Amino acid sequence: MNVAGELIGRLVKYIINPAILLIFTAGFLLFLWGLVVFIFKLEEGGDHKEGKNHMLYGLIGMLVMVSVGGIIAILSNTFDLRVDPKSGTYNPDLSRMDNVLPAANFFGSVR
Repeated sequence: MNVAGELIGRLVKYIINPAILLIFTAGFLLFLWGLVVFIFKLEEGGDHKEGKNHMLYGLIGMLVMVSVGGIIAILSNTFDLRVDPKSGTYNPDLSRMDNVLPAANFFGSVR
């Protein structure tokens, strides 16, 4: 079971955490782009609705990514999953695995 924990830890560290950071960064850049468009449209006296929409979508994207991080932390703390979001390690509690019995077949005897 240590191999499975190591695999999940690497998945969190090398795929999930960078994906969350990448999407958060994209939302931040979209917000900044919307701010630039908004300011330039104000100078021109034109319609600045496009800039507002970019800023709104950027804020929504950042909010979603912060919420995903919070949900992962809540689930980890609630169910004691021992996922460390800072280092991306996964250290599950495997002490209960000794109490697991093999499944019985249809007639009730254990194979």
